[in-house]
Amino acid sequence: MPYRLPDLRESRFAILAERLVFIAPGFVLAAILATRSGQVAPEMGLLILTAGVVIASAALAVGFVAAIEIWRYGHIGLARLFRTMLVAAVLLAYPSVLAYRAARLPPLNDISTDIVDPPVFSANPAVLAAREGRRPPEIDQRLRTAQERAYPQIKTMVLEGEAEETFQLVLRAAKSLKWRIVEEVRPDDNRGLGRIEAIDETFFMRFRDDIAIRLRSNGGETRIDVRSASRFGRHDLGTNAARIRKLFDAISNPPD
Repeated sequence: MPYRLPDLRESRFAILAERLVFIAPGFVLAAILATRSGQVAPEMGLLILTAGVVIASAALAVGFVAAIEIWRYGHIGLARLFRTMLVAAVLLAYPSVLAYRAARLPPLNDISTDIVDPPVFSANPAVLAAREGRRPPEIDQRLRTAQERAYPQIKTMVLEGEAEETFQLVLRAAKSLKWRIVEEVRPDDNRGLGRIEAIDETFFMRFRDDIAIRLRSNGGETRIDVRSASRFGRHDLGTNAARIRKLFDAISNPPD
């Protein structure tokens, strides 16, 4: 009689891991779309997103158990396991970067180039309405000191030139970044003070952040200070500092 190979069992853990990992993208996509469209509050959107990340992490953990089972008992399921690992890696790549930033950076959500005298956000009723009634609070000086250690490159920018010319340069730079400008105050002749307020949104979830730009002109040069504050969350994961750097880059290299 011909020899018959024994039937190979399929790894139950590989099946479970694959089912889990293909549930996770639905949570992630729903969180992004619902938050971007304003259908859910940022807190709820982040909760749904976290659920997707947890499910993807669980699928990855079950996948490792499946790999051990396949290796030890010769069960089939490598194709399922490969698909699981690939989808989980894609879903968890960016959250892993954010987790690294959260561990490396201090929990700050308000960054200023001037830590001693940060720009103050406008109390103009129209500007407050644009910010949905929010006025970022003053930050404890100890947190400002932590900011200086974490982002030593975030400093006041000083440019030579007339006040109005510098104001227009900064305004064009802010507009080139697609910020929503909610207030423009040109430098006056007496004190040389000017200000620009704007609102920016994060890329994926469209969380709104507030920006105050202060210009102080004196003796043919202008000091530019920027404050960027997140509306949601205690930790901005470096977003506000990156936003300030983008503005200064756009000022130094104005678009054609």
